[in-house]
Amino acid sequence: MHPVILIGNIRKERRMQHSSSPSLFHITLIVLLMCWSVSCAQSTAYDGPSVVVYTAREIVTLDESRPEVEAVAVEADRILATGSLDQIRRMLKGRHLKIDRRFENHVLVPGLINQHEHAGLAALAFMTEIISIEDWVLPAETVRRAVDAKDYRQRLEDAVDRHSQSPSAVDDVLYTWGFHQLFHGELSRADLDDISNSIAIVVIQRSVHELILNTRALERFGINQALIDQAPESVRAQTDLVRGHFWEQGQAVVFPSVFKDLFTPSRYLGALQQVEDYWHAAGSTLIAEPGGLVSPALIAMQNQVMGDAATPFRMYYIADGKTVVARYPVDRVIEETENLFSAAKGMTGFLPKQVKLFADGAIFSQLMKMKEGYLDGHEGEWLMQPEEFAKAFRIYWDAGYQIHIHQNGDAGLDLVLDNLERNMNRNPREDHRTVIVHFGFSRPDQVDRLARLGAIVSANPFYPIVLADPYSRVGIGPERAQEMVRIGDVVRAGVSVSLHADMPMAPGQPLLLMSSAVNRITVAGNVAGPKQRLSPIQALRAITIEAAYSLRLENEVGSIEAGKLANMTVLAENPLRVDPKAIASIEVWGTVHEGRVQPVSH
Repeated sequence: MHPVILIGNIRKERRMQHSSSPSLFHITLIVLLMCWSVSCAQSTAYDGPSVVVYTAREIVTLDESRPEVEAVAVEADRILATGSLDQIRRMLKGRHLKIDRRFENHVLVPGLINQHEHAGLAALAFMTEIISIEDWVLPAETVRRAVDAKDYRQRLEDAVDRHSQSPSAVDDVLYTWGFHQLFHGELSRADLDDISNSIAIVVIQRSVHELILNTRALERFGINQALIDQAPESVRAQTDLVRGHFWEQGQAVVFPSVFKDLFTPSRYLGALQQVEDYWHAAGSTLIAEPGGLVSPALIAMQNQVMGDAATPFRMYYIADGKTVVARYPVDRVIEETENLFSAAKGMTGFLPKQVKLFADGAIFSQLMKMKEGYLDGHEGEWLMQPEEFAKAFRIYWDAGYQIHIHQNGDAGLDLVLDNLERNMNRNPREDHRTVIVHFGFSRPDQVDRLARLGAIVSANPFYPIVLADPYSRVGIGPERAQEMVRIGDVVRAGVSVSLHADMPMAPGQPLLLMSSAVNRITVAGNVAGPKQRLSPIQALRAITIEAAYSLRLENEVGSIEAGKLANMTVLAENPLRVDPKAIASIEVWGTVHEGRVQPVSH
C-alpha cells in the first residue's frame, strides 16, 4: 500500500476514535438548520457579526474529505465552513458575508507548526557571535558558515578584535555559538588562551550540549577544581578543567554563572523579540517548547515577549520531567510538575499531562548512545541514567501523561522502547502517543517495534543535511550515517511522523524542514539515504496535522476544516506543486492566526 494512503487511513481511524470535535457534516447541518429557522421565523437577514470569506489562488486544506477548496469562511477565531464560494453562500444564506480577496494571488495552507523549539536557545542566534557549520539566514543578516578549522579560527580572531574595541571589552564576555570539532578541528582552553588571555571567551558548541572556556572566562565565573569536586560524580565525569571543556551533565558546573551573565533581561528580551519575528516570518502559527523551561522567573521573562496579545502565534510549553524528578521525591513529582502550569500567561500555556524526558546525548557532539559503538572507540553519554529514566518514565506513565523523549542513538532508542514495553505490559494504556523526539539513529527492527508499541516520531530532518557526510567519514561510518533519521521507513510502517527544528539545532523554518525531509540533499550536494525521503504531501502533513497530532491538538489546528481555529499560512506558491528543491525558498506572505490577518514585514 502506498505510504500516503496508509498514513491517511490510520490517521483518519485514530481521529474518528479520539476526536471530540463535531464532523464537517454535523457543522454543516447545524449551520443550515440555524439559517432555515431564522429565514422561516422572521425572513430577515442575520444582523450578528459578519463572516469573512477568504478566497485564494489555491487552498490546500489537508482535510481528507475535501483536500482543495476555493474559499474559507471564518467567524471570529474559528473556521465556519470551506468549499466553493457558491457553496459557502448557500450554506450561510442569511448571514452577512464579507468576501476578502486579498489572497487571490497566493496559496493558503494549514497554519505551519513548529513542533519542538526552544525560545531561549534560539535567542542564542541573536545574542552570540555565530560561527557555525552552515549559513544562517536571520532577519537582519545572513551569517556565512565557517568551512574549516582555518576559517573558524580566523573568524573567531576577528570577533575578538571587534569585541576588544568596546570600552568594556575586558569586563564583557565574548560568547560564540556554532563550533563543531568535525568541521573546525579540536578546540581547547589553551587554544582560546592563544587567541586572548585578557578577554573572557565562551564557546558554545553547535549542539548547545558542550561549552569551552578560556582561562579568563574560568576565572571570571569562579570555575575551579574545588567547585567541580563538590558536584555529583555523574557531573564530574563530564568535565575537563584542563581543557576548559564541559559537556552534557558537566555543564551544570558552568551554567548557573554563564547563563546568569548571558541571559540578562536587557539582552534576552531583545533577542526574544527577534526570535518571535523570525518564527512569524517563517509562517509559524503555533510553537511548542518541550522541556525547555522549569524556572518560573524565566517563563515570566519569556511571557513579556511571547505572552502578549500581539504575539502572532500560540506558544505551548511541555514540562521538563528530568529536572522535576531530580529535585523532588516520587510522591511530589506530579504535583510539582503541575505547579509550573500557572506560570504561563496570555498567548503562552502548558500542555496538560504532557512531559519531556531525556535518554542519550547530543547528536552534534557524537555523544548519543550507539549499540555498535563508534569507529574511534569513544562512548556516548546518558542524559538521564537508565535507572533514573526508568523511575521517571513509570511515574509519568502511571499518572496518564503523554511522554516526549529526547533520543539520538539506537542504544538510546533501545532504552526508550524497553521502558515503553515494560510499562505497557505492566499498566496498558490506549492512545498514549509516546513521542520519540529527534530520532537520530535507529535500526529497522526498532521501527517495527515502536509501531507495534504505539509510539510516534517527531524527527529532526536537518540532521542528515549537515551530518550524514562527515559522520560517514568520522565516528559512525556510511552504512549508519546515510540512514540517520529514517523517517521513510517510519511512514511506511504506518507511524505518525512530525518534523521539528529544535532551534538552534536547525533553523526554525517549517518549509526548510519540509524541504530537508523531501530532498535530503546534504551540504556537500549528496542525497543521504534516498529511501528515507518523504513525499511532499507527507512532509507538509508533518509540519501541520501530524505535528498537531503529536501535541494532542489535532482537533483544534493542523488542517483547514470547519470547527477548527482559523490558522492558515499564506504562501507565494503551493509547496505540493513546485519543484521539490524550491520548497525552502517559497516566500511567506504572512499568516492568519485565530482569525487575525498578520502580514510579514519584509
